[in-house]
Amino acid sequence: FESNLSASQKEEMANQKAYEDLKAAKEAEIAAGQAQVESKTDELATTDEKNAEAKTDVEDTKASLSADEQFLMMLKEKCQMTDKEWEERQKTRQLEMEAVSKALAILSGDDAHDLFTRTFNPALLQRESAARSSHREQASQILSAAAQKLHSPRLSTLAYQVKLDAF
Repeated sequence: FESNLSASQKEEMANQKAYEDLKAAKEAEIAAGQAQVESKTDELATTDEKNAEAKTDVEDTKASLSADEQFLMMLKEKCQMTDKEWEERQKTRQLEMEAVSKALAILSGDDAHDLFTRTFNPALLQRESAARSSHREQASQILSAAAQKLHSPRLSTLAYQVKLDAF
């Protein structure tokens, strides 16, 4: 019975040591698993945060894209309108140039020259207006004299205007 006891105790000790080793290994596995869970939890939180930021960036980018597309459409419409206006101005300018060319051709033609020389009468030209110029000169002298006597620059200015003004 003693040998059986001794064998049982050795076996018990071996089982105890195996249990302790198994327990230590399992505790190490549990600790490693918990560390991995914490690591994965942190990684999940980081990934969720990045995902939320990415979704916000996508929304912002879509809003910016929409605004840019609207601006582009307005810009294209404005460019089309400007192009149409430019074409209209070019056509109008071309028509004006053609009309001026035709008018110059008519006015510088022999028929226009002949008509002008036939209808032009140099005797009808007014060479000068002697009566009016002498009255105007007298009025200017009277105003100048009054301006000097009264020391009035306004009357002096009026005298020059009367002298120079043909009307």
